[in-house]
Amino acid sequence: MLLALCSSLSCGSRREAEHATELTVAAASDLTSAFEEIGREFQSATGTKVVFNFGSSGLLAKQIENDAPIDLFAAANVDYINQLEQKGLIISDTKKVYARGRIIIWTPKDSSIQIEKLGDLTRPEVKRVAIANPEHAPYGMAARQALERAGLWDSVKPKLVYGENVRQALQYAQTGNVEVAIVALSLSGQSDGHWIFVPEELHNPLDQALAVVKGTKNEAAARAFSDFILAERGTAIMKKYGFTKPE
Repeated sequence: MLLALCSSLSCGSRREAEHATELTVAAASDLTSAFEEIGREFQSATGTKVVFNFGSSGLLAKQIENDAPIDLFAAANVDYINQLEQKGLIISDTKKVYARGRIIIWTPKDSSIQIEKLGDLTRPEVKRVAIANPEHAPYGMAARQALERAGLWDSVKPKLVYGENVRQALQYAQTGNVEVAIVALSLSGQSDGHWIFVPEELHNPLDQALAVVKGTKNEAAARAFSDFILAERGTAIMKKYGFTKPE
């Protein structure tokens, strides 16, 4: 009788988790458009609303370390997930690399400055260049690596304006506060502008990983959302926004 009662409670808990009405997901800023679309489709399919907290991966990781109520973390760099795993803050078997991102050089559509290669950032008419802060934002780290490997860091560094995250770096260029921004390809569709790829060989791969946060009360729903991202529909949406599958 006691065993049956315990089993019943266990099943009830699982059903409660599976039918969570709201899921909190901390996600890197480059995922804004893609994850908002995936979140809407997930809610339509499951009835679970996904509430997003978008920001730089490093700052989001700090929030998790400080016990913020987050169910799932999708970082723009696998390193942040690995660091949280080492600290025992994620459920290890939920760690998955879900996408690879790209960085681009973006200028407003009405800009008189034509950028065709990374070296053009040293031209005198380019006075300010926005990147995400490389201290805690993976796309900023990639931008810095690219400039360093191209031998341009010393020339471009005095022009740099740091956004808290890659989305803010784009906003600086959209509003005319800078002439150029090095940002995520996935954000290029949010605004009307010109862009070119930064060669991938100039920076470490932007392999992005996710994991369910240990201690979540919505583990089953978080696992379900993770599976949804990696399933056929989620993958198709990610591809639409310029993400590829890691090699």
